[in-house]
Amino acid sequence: MLRNIKEIQGYTIRAIDGEIGNVHDFYFDDRMWVIRYMIADTGGWLSGRKVLISPIALDKPKWEEEILPVNLKKEKVENSPGVDTEKTVSRQHERETLEYYRWPIYWEYMSYPSITAARTTVHPEMAAKQAEKEPQEEKKEEGDSHLRSTKEVEDYKIQANDGEIGHVDDYVVDDEDWTIRYIVVDTRNWLPGKKVLVAPQWIKNVEWTNRKVYVDLPKEAIKNSPEFDPSSPINRDYENRLYDYYGRRKYWTETLEQRKDIG
Repeated sequence: MLRNIKEIQGYTIRAIDGEIGNVHDFYFDDRMWVIRYMIADTGGWLSGRKVLISPIALDKPKWEEEILPVNLKKEKVENSPGVDTEKTVSRQHERETLEYYRWPIYWEYMSYPSITAARTTVHPEMAAKQAEKEPQEEKKEEGDSHLRSTKEVEDYKIQANDGEIGHVDDYVVDDEDWTIRYIVVDTRNWLPGKKVLVAPQWIKNVEWTNRKVYVDLPKEAIKNSPEFDPSSPINRDYENRLYDYYGRRKYWTETLEQRKDIG
């Protein structure tokens, strides 16, 4: 099911033996547009320390109760590496966190970008062996982290092919694999009150220093696109209208073709 990120912020994260805290923010991979971590604010329990929790650790969410259960114990979270949300998360810090929890180091399996694929394809023993690597392998250069805060990117301006139109207001994620399916664009600066959806596949690039998202669409097309109502669930009928309007290939047909190829 597709859900708005803002809806999930504030949900309770519950460990096997008690509450950890609340969802403060998310880090997403700016290449794959996949949520890699929830940022948990532990409140008074750990003096407000923030920790990273991968969606891989999630059990079945209790959406109506606004609870996200995880298959971790509080002691494990208490002793985990903390995160300074005011600074960029380095690859080294990510590796420390992933190895601590024995979660798959996702950038070593880039052919499996989604959370679902990591759960089903990367065997737990493979993840455990990561902690047993030789020291020189652990220190190998791995490049820059591609994590971005969802809150940080909110309010980035949207640049169409022929001018500026609105800003990033929210994100829509698939709660099965935590892929970002759409960014929510608020066009109120140009079209009062209207919100529309843009898929990451239609984004040409993001200029982080200028706080701009460049989309491969003209303003007029965005202006007349199907309006998005955040209070209503997104169904396949709406998505069909959206993709047909833009004349773009539908992501779920690509997924079906990939499954056929694998089969």
